[in-house]
Amino acid sequence: MPATIALAVVLLASLLITASPKLDLPFYVPTWQEIFSAVDLESDHATNVPDGQLGVHFVDVGQADCTLLQYGEHAALVDAGNNADGPAVVQYLEDAGVTKLDFVIGTHPHEDHIGGLDDVINHFDVEKVILPQVPDSIVPTTKTYKDVLEAVSNKGLKITKAEIGDTYSIGEATLEILGPAGTFNDLNNESVISRVEFGKTSFLLTGDAETEAEQAVLDTGAKLKSTVLKVGHHGSRTSSSDAFLDEVSPSYGVIMCGAGNDYGHPHKEAVNRLEEHGVKLYRTDVNGTVVFVSDGKNVTVKTQKAG
Repeated sequence: MPATIALAVVLLASLLITASPKLDLPFYVPTWQEIFSAVDLESDHATNVPDGQLGVHFVDVGQADCTLLQYGEHAALVDAGNNADGPAVVQYLEDAGVTKLDFVIGTHPHEDHIGGLDDVINHFDVEKVILPQVPDSIVPTTKTYKDVLEAVSNKGLKITKAEIGDTYSIGEATLEILGPAGTFNDLNNESVISRVEFGKTSFLLTGDAETEAEQAVLDTGAKLKSTVLKVGHHGSRTSSSDAFLDEVSPSYGVIMCGAGNDYGHPHKEAVNRLEEHGVKLYRTDVNGTVVFVSDGKNVTVKTQKAG
């Protein structure tokens, strides 16, 4: 929603909320929190997250993934874009007030997810680096992967294997590892799947997990219902199955993809399934960076389009 329209909505709301105790209005007047939850605010700057609230930043890094989790002085990063995105990711984190990271997760060792991770590890004080343990037959030999391992080693850190059921704190929020819930012969399906919970709100982060990996997580009986879904594999038709969406039942979905990308992401089939499930979609190629701020009961949404 353009800022001028958003401002008009808020001004109108202020009149109604101020007048409602004095007038017997024939309709329901929402609270301030409900008003701001319904209005998409656009910003050109990194969103400041109020104390005691959780910020989940889906950072626009083109045809790649990067998600910042922030609560007070605590922060964590899930993926860091392509190799060339490293400096921009570092700058975004600094602009958001991040000085250290409680942990970073590389969902799987493809360049568009871990490419900038070495820059992040080299720049910030990072307490823990979490990666999936992929089968030996598909362990990558790319320079990108080696750069990440070298950065970890140079900082005197060790890789923490992503284990189902492990939990990590970001202030008062909790991230739980849900997958990979099987062994696959494909790096996308080896993606770390995690669910972040803060109060009554939750965020499901799926990396590039496709239908096979989604079904494996479904078969574990894990709690998947979430307020916000980071749509799998950049909105590919091979992810976001009906069965998975039935269980997650998200109110919002975020598709992380680049404008005019070579893969045709997001695919129409995936978008149609999401819309049929009543999911309100945001896309980084259209909306830029998408930031959800949760007070534990409701979420507000802000978008930040570069330029």
